[in-house]
Amino acid sequence: MPAVNSVSGPLDTAELGFTLMHEHIIVQSPGVKENFPIMDRQKEIENAITRVTDVMARGVKTLVDVTPGDKRDMPFVKDVVAATGMNVIVATGVYWEVPHYFRSRSGRSVDHIAELFARDVEEGIMDTGVRAGIIKCASDEPGVTRDVERILRAAAKAHRATGVPISTHTHAAGRGGITQQDVFESEGVDLSRVVIGHSGDSEELDYLDTLMKRGSYIGMDRFGLDMFLSTDKRVATIARLCEMGYAEKMVLSHDANCYFDWVDSEVMRRVAPNWHFNHIPDDVIPALREAGVSEEQVHTMTVDNPRRILERQGAY
Repeated sequence: MPAVNSVSGPLDTAELGFTLMHEHIIVQSPGVKENFPIMDRQKEIENAITRVTDVMARGVKTLVDVTPGDKRDMPFVKDVVAATGMNVIVATGVYWEVPHYFRSRSGRSVDHIAELFARDVEEGIMDTGVRAGIIKCASDEPGVTRDVERILRAAAKAHRATGVPISTHTHAAGRGGITQQDVFESEGVDLSRVVIGHSGDSEELDYLDTLMKRGSYIGMDRFGLDMFLSTDKRVATIARLCEMGYAEKMVLSHDANCYFDWVDSEVMRRVAPNWHFNHIPDDVIPALREAGVSEEQVHTMTVDNPRRILERQGAY
């Protein structure tokens, strides 16, 4: 089978196994921890090692860390991988809050941005030796603004140049995945090589049906964030889509993290106690079975679909 870029080097896609397709090891506010004493780095690495080791014990073999380039810390991720042996695939790309460097001005063309993303895939991220295996881009409640559109188009061009898949962040309540698909399609992207993320925040079957009929996979990937949609509603939506024949177009995840400096960790534990890597293997999969989702369909969403997404490579 083809090999996918991982933190540990090329990884045969036959070895991916149970894969969580939309997670994070560390999400940081750019420049903050480098300039202010907010983080005990070794303590947070040890915490991350514990979290990753725990989910590995539950049979998860691979995490796709879709932290975009403006919020990642690759040496941190490398330390966690070295200590745990987890398969981790990392992303290039930029979040929807577009940094000033990438906004429209002289010298910041879409092609230039695409070249930076492609470099992360083909040559490696900074001096870490780690090559990205997926491209991350995002739109949120404000929609596809001019700055966001430039990033989406750059992601599309980098995808076509490198052949690695695209994974997105969306505002499902605004049906944002459709606009993303429109931009990608206008750039010649095969939509079956795109995962429209955070689709699981919606129980609008017509919206989800539209995304999948156009070819994309959908990320049912915010389990534990009940403030967007409760776990029982997320499970019921997946069960219904499986009944409709869509098990082969969905992937599961949490959008969780080991270190996240945007919100106080104690507050998050109170507000979203199930927002962690173990929730799907411990709670969600048993709930899916009870809702009538078959073992074969669970395997499809957690093993087969991630492999299919990551093994389809090649520029076009």
